[in-house]
Amino acid sequence: MERKISTPSLFLLIILVGFPQISETIYTPALPDIANHLDASSSMIQLTLSIYFLGFAVGVFCWGRLSDSIGRRPAMLWGIFVYGLGSLGCYLSDSAGWLLLCRFTQAFGASTGSVVTQTILRESIEAAKRHAVFAQISAALAFTPAIGPLIGGWVDQLFGFKAVFFTLVGMSVAIFIWTFASLPETRVSAAANIHTLSVWKRLISDRRIGAFTFLIGGTNGILFSYYAEAPFIFIEFFRMTPGLFGFLGIFVALSSVFGAMLSKKLLNSFSAENIILIGSLVTTFGAICLTGFTLFGVSPSILSLALMVASIFIILLGIGMTIPNCLSLALVAYGDVLGTAGAIFGLGYYIVVSLITSGMSWLHNGSLVTMPVYFLMVAILMSLVSKKIIVRHNTNESSL
Repeated sequence: MERKISTPSLFLLIILVGFPQISETIYTPALPDIANHLDASSSMIQLTLSIYFLGFAVGVFCWGRLSDSIGRRPAMLWGIFVYGLGSLGCYLSDSAGWLLLCRFTQAFGASTGSVVTQTILRESIEAAKRHAVFAQISAALAFTPAIGPLIGGWVDQLFGFKAVFFTLVGMSVAIFIWTFASLPETRVSAAANIHTLSVWKRLISDRRIGAFTFLIGGTNGILFSYYAEAPFIFIEFFRMTPGLFGFLGIFVALSSVFGAMLSKKLLNSFSAENIILIGSLVTTFGAICLTGFTLFGVSPSILSLALMVASIFIILLGIGMTIPNCLSLALVAYGDVLGTAGAIFGLGYYIVVSLITSGMSWLHNGSLVTMPVYFLMVAILMSLVSKKIIVRHNTNESSL
């Protein structure tokens, strides 16, 4: 007889899936200070964001695969431990190269919070409730990238950027203790002989998986490219203090929250596939507004600031509608190999995130037009891919 799956508290799951995003954005208000202190270029320091996603991609595969063999709980605890070591390394870094290496290690460990938590959710929540739960978690998670800059902005302003990384060390210790005390094992039994190569072949040949890989990678790529560019736009061009920039992040994050809430409401009238298309189109519209606005010229005024924030709000509103439905739908056909499939899938879309954020780093040239045009290109591709998902979904429905 199979034992009943124990479902952890929703709050703990939100913390576990959210702390990697806080770690990604918490030091973004300090990017200009870090560049000055380490005597590195802005593009080089922005690469510490891109390298984070590369480490995340590798970690997602390793921890997801490991969670099938040793269990969800041990994989989570070991990952948090590695994350803590990487955070300590970031605190001790005295060069851009060392910081890049430690950010990779930090991300490798933090990725367990994403892939293992998603596996726990998929195996412990029935399909009928999964879309709504993912939307609920996405609404809460929309604040985690914004909490990072808020905390990091004030810590950097009061104590310097080194204190930001020390904050992450403390956070890793607290999360490890909480997880050790409260996280149950949700894997019912050890995975049977899963041939990773066969799962790879299934996923690679699945066009639907390819579409969701790009959509999740594209939406997160836009989100974190924004967090990479935003400090240089709002702190350097609009002359905001790091602390004020952190408060701005809370306002911007509300768009993702509203998007996730709207997605949950629309599930009563539309399929998840249709909501993904709607979200992609909203993101494209926001990118068009932002591009048009910056092309006509921007001045460091309140009006320009308001128009830019409003355009970004629309972009992230669409992202908030898209992400939860993509995550919920992606692996519905892979319940027999969920941990391994989730690991490979996560590896794929975090590589896309890393490539998109790297592109933003390399394109960084101090111009306010670069980011909007880049976002518009990615958003148009997302809309085209979303349309193909709809066509394929309708074709499959009509053939039944």
